[in-house]
Amino acid sequence: QVQLVESGGGLAQPGGSLRLSCAASGSIFSSYNMGWYRQAPGKQREWVAIIISSGGSTNYADSVKGRFTISRDNAKNTVYLQMNNLKPEDTAVYYCNAVKYGQVSWGQGTQVTVSS
Repeated sequence: QVQLVESGGGLAQPGGSLRLSCAASGSIFSSYNMGWYRQAPGKQREWVAIIISSGGSTNYADSVKGRFTISRDNAKNTVYLQMNNLKPEDTAVYYCNAVKYGQVSWGQGTQVTVSS
């Protein structure tokens, strides 16, 4: 099983940018599909983006398409979420997850707040 630790959250102004990182340990990182999810107060957790194990294919929720970019560095066991043109509705706790053969691991989350 893989252990995940997110970082990079914080306060950003509307239109600003943040880059989240998710560091993995404990297993072969490159064999996992990696995803980002978020959960706003009072709402269900929602999927944001995914990158497959090889790093060659990505997909995004419509709400972030064109603004967010997911990437991974298998040599550093890290997946990133570059968030540009942030909006107040992007405010949430952001979680990364790792999936392989139906097993899912989650990080503890990092808070992102978009406010002027």
